Amino acid sequence: MPARAMWKGSIGFSLVNIPVSLSPAVREQDLHFHLLHDADAGRIREKRFCEKDGKEVAYEHTVKGYELDKHRTVTVTREELKALDPKADKTIGIENFVKLEEVDPLYFERSYYVYPEKSGLKAYALLVTALKETGRVGIARVVLSTKQHLCLIRVMDDVLVLTTLAYDDEVAIKPKMEHPATSPKELTMAKALVAQLETPFEPKAYRDEHRERVLELLQQKAKGQPLEFAEEPVQEALGGSLAEVLERSLARSKGEKDKKVEDKKGEKPKPHRRTRARSRLPLPAQRAHRGEGERQ
Repeated sequence: MPARAMWKGSIGFSLVNIPVSLSPAVREQDLHFHLLHDADAGRIREKRFCEKDGKEVAYEHTVKGYELDKHRTVTVTREELKALDPKADKTIGIENFVKLEEVDPLYFERSYYVYPEKSGLKAYALLVTALKETGRVGIARVVLSTKQHLCLIRVMDDVLVLTTLAYDDEVAIKPKMEHPATSPKELTMAKALVAQLETPFEPKAYRDEHRERVLELLQQKAKGQPLEFAEEPVQEALGGSLAEVLERSLARSKGEKDKKVEDKKGEKPKPHRRTRARSRLPLPAQRAHRGEGERQ
């Protein structure tokens, strides 16, 4: 089941209009803490004070200011800014279709699943099929939370995904790099190390270990348990030339890979058993149910 829609509108390209809704494709799992007074655990609240007269200022008496330079600041009201907000016409307007490989992932920001409304199922399926068979993605614009976003629409497992993109002037200028020459031996070892560490990408294999440690700490404190902190492994000092470091890296990587193979061989295979779904009825009811079936 799709998550609750955070936006409803339509996809439009040329004269085609597809009613859709958006749901976040990524849920941030960051831990958020309140700021408390260490003496009595009271919440710390922030107040608005004017730096000139030192008095607290009510929200309705605040305006926004933009610093043009060190000597000039321009103030604007919320009403003036609101008048310039892009028109929220609830349309994801596709302007062009391009190859996905032409869009550098550096431009990617936030992704949303695009779900069709019942009235747009056929047109939605048609767009999905057209994008899959042409190998193209759509470049569009959409207004989310009063801000106009450039976005990309692609197919992922037969579902459309909308990813907001950074504008070109928001991307930092790429630095020019001059690389020193490397020896054929160093390059060969570097390629061998890449090959040893190569594996299919499995997102579930990578966890936010820091967040897990913080959650474990919070659970220990909540239960009044003594705090235990695991010692971090000491990193090996990588002295010597680049070639020597590569040689040691290859040896260590090979050793770790061989150990994983041996550990896997040592695992006892789990017996395969045929299981039937157990009835959730109480035992007497199960017997009655079976007897009823036999009589039939």
